[in-house]
Amino acid sequence: MSPQPVFRRFYIDLRQTGDSGMIRRIIDGENAMYGRDFSEKKRVIVKVGSSTITHEATGNIDYTKLERLVRQLCDLRAQGKDVCLVSSGAIAVGRYAIGLKERPSDLATKQACASIGQAYLMSVYQKLFSEYNQKAGQILMTKKTMTDPESRENARNTFEELFALGVIPVVNENDTVATHEIQFGDNDSLSAIVAALVKADALILLSDIDGLYTDNPNTNPDAEFVPVVENIDAVVDMASEDSTSNVGTGGMTAKLRAAQIATYSGADMVITNGKHIGNIHRIFENKDKGTLFVANKRDDVRVLDLLED
Repeated sequence: MSPQPVFRRFYIDLRQTGDSGMIRRIIDGENAMYGRDFSEKKRVIVKVGSSTITHEATGNIDYTKLERLVRQLCDLRAQGKDVCLVSSGAIAVGRYAIGLKERPSDLATKQACASIGQAYLMSVYQKLFSEYNQKAGQILMTKKTMTDPESRENARNTFEELFALGVIPVVNENDTVATHEIQFGDNDSLSAIVAALVKADALILLSDIDGLYTDNPNTNPDAEFVPVVENIDAVVDMASEDSTSNVGTGGMTAKLRAAQIATYSGADMVITNGKHIGNIHRIFENKDKGTLFVANKRDDVRVLDLLED
């Protein structure tokens, strides 16, 4: 994938003109992540991608990482926070189970893999959560869940009841029945939609990259890390469409679209490297791990309008 020089020029121009309102390299803030106190967050959504919870060589579940993830989430719950996990991985796990080496391209095989993989993945989650005496519940969604008013309200009520019961919802797209017309397309967008639906104040995306860069760091050694984005509109159209793994579907464009949905809904969002699961608790200890997208609640924008047609 070729570099995106327009993104780099835009970034340098902002630095040269001293415009700190778009992208800031440094934010003052004692005992806070770039000036935002994550220890005070009350309702948290954590999204984990397929590449984070599966072994690259085989596509099978990385049980060590999954156990660490569950432990981090249980600890957040023990602090009194409402916690929700949006987890990819169903198709990848199902693919491994039936011996496919490549991600399937036809819908029927994808849905068969999702059916097999989702059941197995959820059973593993339940087992791991139970080791910490934590209840978990499954919620499978499609875009229709959000676009249909009655379905949307039912989903919101289910989330609220699970939170009230101290349960951690585990959310995924319902890939076994979703077609193109009712797909979110990627779980980055789904996690942001969930954050908006339940009025979360923090969304953490565990990715295969440290955060946002001025260019693709895999192809441009001069790409610079961007620690804070205060105005998502300044960068949302400047990422490439590439997906960085054989098992995932969300590239940086999807993550920036998620940031737009989340920040417009009033949630701070962080992209951090899922290779280091401990980044979750580091963020909530206000240690700077990843790129922070600052909440910018917009009452004049309907979240549903931000979903792709």
